[in-house]
Amino acid sequence: MTTLATIDVGTNTTLLLVARAEGADAVTVLDERAEITRLGRGIGLGGALGAEGISRTLDALRGYAALARLRGARIAAVGTEALRRAPNGADFLGPAAEILGVPVEVIDGAREAALTFRAAAASFPAEARAGALVVVDIGGGSTEIILSDRGAVTWSASLPLGSVRLTERYLRHDPPTPAEVDAIERDVDGALAAVPWSAGPSATVVGIAGTVTSLAAMALRLETYDPTRVHGYELEVTAVDAEIARLRASKQDEREGIVGLDPRRADVILAGALILRRLAAAAHAAAIRVSDRGIRWGLLYEALERP
Repeated sequence: MTTLATIDVGTNTTLLLVARAEGADAVTVLDERAEITRLGRGIGLGGALGAEGISRTLDALRGYAALARLRGARIAAVGTEALRRAPNGADFLGPAAEILGVPVEVIDGAREAALTFRAAAASFPAEARAGALVVVDIGGGSTEIILSDRGAVTWSASLPLGSVRLTERYLRHDPPTPAEVDAIERDVDGALAAVPWSAGPSATVVGIAGTVTSLAAMALRLETYDPTRVHGYELEVTAVDAEIARLRASKQDEREGIVGLDPRRADVILAGALILRRLAAAAHAAAIRVSDRGIRWGLLYEALERP
């Protein structure tokens, strides 16, 4: 039996998975945590990490490290877009390595996409084997898109689209103006134009990360987040449209009170929802299969293969 703790240090959220496993098919989850730490606040402006985001994220890592030690777990940690871009990343990476006892590996977009796909294919193996699969991971700073056919990746990219990045770049009013929403949609559509989508609605689209799971929880009206109800949920595009309409008409304090939405995500959820909606349109998808298992799960499966 191997006990592993995998950590995903994202632009908006820092996530932990602690699991005991004999192999990829025999995983027992011991702990899962997600803290909205906003390490990448400012990514849509200058990209430098702020002192508050660094402090919040290091605090989260201290708790995660203590939990991993309690479980006797080996730690593996990765950092994504905020750390890829930050000119002052060392201000975070040095203290983080001391806390965890291992370095936070700053991964490039290709490796991020590979870990994301690994987690999605393991979560929905029948769909991955059956035909075309589109996996989308909407983060705070970037969005990874992976296209596959019968389990083999045919195309992948990390695009500079993220809920925090686009919020900081375009949204200045509360509620946002139609012109601000249009600007986000134009930016997203421009980036998606390079994706070689299939011509018809034959692919299964899997959505990963906080934007998608939040929209599912909102559609389900979950008073308390329940991963067993969110993971595998079919989020229809019509439901996404309804949530976007509600978010566009709401002010910050109203969004913070929406059932199913973590109030700490209320300022960036609209931008994330707009990314998902434009992705669904480009992929000709009527629904998105929601996955509650992202990079930390892909990292777990990868780590299980190491001695």
